[in-house]
Amino acid sequence: MRRLRNHGGRIIHQEPERKGRSGLPKEYAEPKALRDIDETAEPRVETGIGELSQVLGGGAVPGSLILIGGDPGIGKSTLLLQTAINLAARGTVLYVSGEESARQIKMRAARLLENQTADAEIPPALFLVTETDLLKPDFLIIDSIQTVQIPELESTAGSLSQVRECAGRLRELAKTGGITVFVIGHVTKEGMIAGPRVLEHIVDTVLYLEGDRFLSLRLLRSVKNRFGATSEVGVFEMTENGLAEVYNPSELFLAERMVNAPGSAVVVTMEGTRPLLVEIQALTNPTSFGNPRRTPIGVEISRVLLIAAVVSRRMGVRLNEQDIFVNVIGGLHISEPAADLAIAAAIVSSVTNRPIKADVVLIGEIGLSGELRGTSKLASRLKEAKKLGFSTAVVPKAINRREKLPQDIKVIEAKTVREAIQAVLLPAEKDEEKTKV
Repeated sequence: MRRLRNHGGRIIHQEPERKGRSGLPKEYAEPKALRDIDETAEPRVETGIGELSQVLGGGAVPGSLILIGGDPGIGKSTLLLQTAINLAARGTVLYVSGEESARQIKMRAARLLENQTADAEIPPALFLVTETDLLKPDFLIIDSIQTVQIPELESTAGSLSQVRECAGRLRELAKTGGITVFVIGHVTKEGMIAGPRVLEHIVDTVLYLEGDRFLSLRLLRSVKNRFGATSEVGVFEMTENGLAEVYNPSELFLAERMVNAPGSAVVVTMEGTRPLLVEIQALTNPTSFGNPRRTPIGVEISRVLLIAAVVSRRMGVRLNEQDIFVNVIGGLHISEPAADLAIAAAIVSSVTNRPIKADVVLIGEIGLSGELRGTSKLASRLKEAKKLGFSTAVVPKAINRREKLPQDIKVIEAKTVREAIQAVLLPAEKDEEKTKV
């Protein structure tokens, strides 16, 4: 509190103590020279869930505001309740829920602990309350931001003004109190976090929990992270006892792959810093309509149209009368162009009814002239392929390769898409052969 006195020492003016929107005293930082700032890395807290810690960049940073979005029923509350149970061993955790009753949450927590040790129990440092003023926790979980309401505002809970003001106060609470705050945000029909997008600008980290509710696989993807790399992905499997970490996602994606089936190719894609082996399937069929259909799942339709045009023009494969369906197995969405070669190989394999060699991975971007262009982190991709038992990799031919490739996997370098696909197609049986490349 600032006081002004006259020459005789008598108080002539007294300013009230300034407080932030969270109600805590407002502190003003003194300017510092940039060269004098400590470069020590931010301290991190291990969440107890390896996949979540990896997506966060190595753990949760005290004083950070983390937003987790996803479709209803995808598993956001389950993930954060598991996290709360683990964090309760490291400090006081306050779980604020406007979605479920206290009894429902306790029943779910007990179910999550069923498969742990016999003496596993809900930790005493995990609190479930409806008012955040009851205690000052080390970790705070809000489930969800759309159910939190500030009485001073006349708008209803979940409105734009309420969401913006609540998020602002939570951010100030995190920064001034050193509290790690996790916030769940609902997703609209358009796939955006309800707000719209106002939350993403306020928080430090934005994570999306993705997946098909009818499948068990869940992907936790980082799209914004002030304390780590973006585009990191954590892989989980939804079980009866909550979300289980998948330590080897590539093995899961390839678990049900049919060997020597036409229309199937394997690519090594990069999700952040993690290489993943994914099966891409393609199916071609003579069209029954005037215009052939192009139906992709897991890849952009513009990418499929481009690849189909290059295959038709540069390889002479007739696709103008074929419906083309492309699917990325496992529900993964691939946006990087390094999957072009695998998509093209799967399409050609389907239309010619010639399978691709089972122990081959294909990596490379396709240009409009039919040439193959290089990709980044090729050594990491090949090491992952070798670890899963693949013995051969088809990659773009490089004039001056700076990366040192592993020696324990056979590398076939190709200049064009025709050269690459011809190197991996197996001969078709005479009675099944329909089209020659």
